[in-house]
Order: sequence, then structure tokens, then C-alpha cells
Amino acid sequence: MKLADLPTPALVVDLPTFDANVGVMADRWPGPRLRPHVKAFKSTALARRLAAAGHEHFCCATVREAEGMAAAGLGRDLLIANEIVGEAARRAGALAATARITVAVDSAATVEAAASAGIGEVLIDVDCGMARCGCTPDEAGPLADLARSRGLSVRGVMGYEGHLMRVPPAKRQQRVAALGPVLRSVLERTGGDVISGGGTGTWLDNDWATELEAGSYCLMDAEYVPHAPAFGNALLLWTTVISCRPDRAVVNAGLKALGMDHGNPVVVGAGTCGYVSDEHTTIVRDPSVPLAVGDQVALVPGHVDPTVAYHERLYVADGDDVVDVWPVDLRNW
Repeated sequence: MKLADLPTPALVVDLPTFDANVGVMADRWPGPRLRPHVKAFKSTALARRLAAAGHEHFCCATVREAEGMAAAGLGRDLLIANEIVGEAARRAGALAATARITVAVDSAATVEAAASAGIGEVLIDVDCGMARCGCTPDEAGPLADLARSRGLSVRGVMGYEGHLMRVPPAKRQQRVAALGPVLRSVLERTGGDVISGGGTGTWLDNDWATELEAGSYCLMDAEYVPHAPAFGNALLLWTTVISCRPDRAVVNAGLKALGMDHGNPVVVGAGTCGYVSDEHTTIVRDPSVPLAVGDQVALVPGHVDPTVAYHERLYVADGDDVVDVWPVDLRNW
């Protein structure tokens, strides 16, 4: 199959760019020092390619992701980097029979949920300033003691500096570095040997994580590239022109095919994005580029993670050739 033969809209992974991204990250964060975040791509086929590059420990956002990874034989070491309770905790506990499962905890209630569900291992989640999940540094030691009293093994701490991913480089380096002494001090109080954290935006700045939870780097979205310019856009939404005027063209993909929370997609080679509606993206045409109904246009999504979750498969391309299809088999919760 050729790219021109794809039914559109279709998500396409440019394989040379993908492999280059994986290689760049692996040079700095080799083997188990990188814990790729499955939420960015939601595909066990893609995860297998990362495992082949030496990254066999994975980070999941949902129990569904962990279940799918375990079923695919990729459960050597799975971190659910999220607090879970109720049915979600019980499902995670059931996975412990076939996979190594660790969950994040930040309260007595989440410790109790993990212990009651039969989850054996936890990381103490510490709020690094993002104001999302996580306990305070002072609460981490007593929480680790509580976890051990309930029969849980405390592997260490998790601290995600997500609020710093898009800070200008000089300030980002300084602010990320300042978290190092805090989390190392917390680890002394909690015990364990893991400091899990970081992401694509801080892959060069973070020197305190023992494992980096990066996921976006392998596909990359339009909005993220300025903050991590070593990585290229490997994910494209392939579309077809369905209406064309001298000043504009309309393609057959819109809000139901694109994650828009990080802004508009970038149009490749045909103009700029005017606006996006349910089933359409209107392109402000570049007058120097010939364009007609039936032509194909590639868009770079503004945000990879939700874009992938809208689709059932990733078409893998090398040049104009479609060389593989990776099911997006880890969607839902």
C-alpha cells in the first residue's frame, strides 16, 4: 500500500523519524533508565519496538493500558503512574499474577486501596509544584511507613514536574535542578531506590530521576517541538481535500480526529490552519502551492496523546510506502 491509497483521515507514523527519535532518547536514557509512557501512543505494537530498543519497563496512565501491556507480554515492570481506587485498584491487583505492577499513592486512602486489592508495590507520589496529585514532601515519610505497615513494598518516590515542561530553557533548567535535593531528601525518608519522574520536555534538564517517564518524544506533536527540538514530528494526520477555492481548501478531518487542547494542527506544505470544526479543517492556502479536490494534505496534530486515542490504528510509512499497521489497542479505561 502507498500513502496515496490510505482511507482518510488516517494517522501515519513516519518510521525513519520515529526511529531517529527513539535513538536520540536512548542515547541519553538507555535501557531501564527510560520508562516510556504508554499514554502517548496506546499501542502495544509500538511499545514492542521500544522494548526492542532496550526499554522494557513502561509507564501507564490507566489500568486498561496496564492490562493490555500485560496481555501482550510486556508486563515485566509496569508503573501505573496514577492514584487508583475501587474497581480500578481491584483490576490492577488482579494483574499482579501475570505482571509486575506498581502504583502511585499519595494518601492513606490510596494506600488502603492498593493494599486491599493485593497490589504489592507502590511509589509515594510527591507534588513537585504541578498542583495535581501528590502529597507534600513532609507527608511522604509517614505515608511510606503506613504503606509498609499494610504489607506494601515501597520502591521509592515519584515526582512529576509537568508544569515545567514548557518553561523557557534557562529558567526550566534552574527550576528542575532545584527539585533534585527535595526528592532525594524525600527518598531518604521513604526508603527505596527509585525516583521516577520527568518527561520529554525535561529530558535534558532532569539529573535526579533514576527513570524518566517520557512518552511524547517518539511521535511528537506540533506544540511540543519548540520545547524539545531534538525530536521530530513522526505523527501525521493524512487527510483529503474535499473543497477548494483560490483562498482556501477544506480537508476531511476535524475535531473528531485531532486533539485540540494544545492548539491547531500544523499544515504541511499547503498553507496554514484557518480553523477546525467537527469534520473539517479549513486551510488558508499558500498561493504558490497547487491544490485540487482529491489531493492529500498532511497535518501535524497539536497534541499527540488525545489524537491517537481517537483512532483505531497507526499506519507506518517509510517514504511513500506503508510498511506496517500498529493497532491502537490500549484505548479506554
